Amino acid sequence: MAVDLVFEALASRPRREILAYLSAQELTAGEIASRFAMSAPAISRHLSVLEGAGLVSSERRGQYVVYRLNKDNLVNTLTGFAFEVCPKAGPLKRESRRLAARKAT
Repeated sequence: MAVDLVFEALASRPRREILAYLSAQELTAGEIASRFAMSAPAISRHLSVLEGAGLVSSERRGQYVVYRLNKDNLVNTLTGFAFEVCPKAGPLKRESRRLAARKAT
């Protein structure tokens, strides 16, 4: 489930720090790695987990891979989770689904 992947990704302090660095700008993998005292393969694994969870995306630009934060995905996932556990939001979400289903038919 996508929510599980997001929370697994957020469970790691280095991954949360990577997200914080990417919140203001795009960075290359090398620029991200320079901010940590860990090996390049370890940073690569963290970036893979974040990308697998849909929290960051990457793009090859020449010899560099540039990473950026997928802000909408993070917000939508966390909001959806909050709606599921919030006692007032759950009924509202179900009503919204019913209304959407009626419009679709």
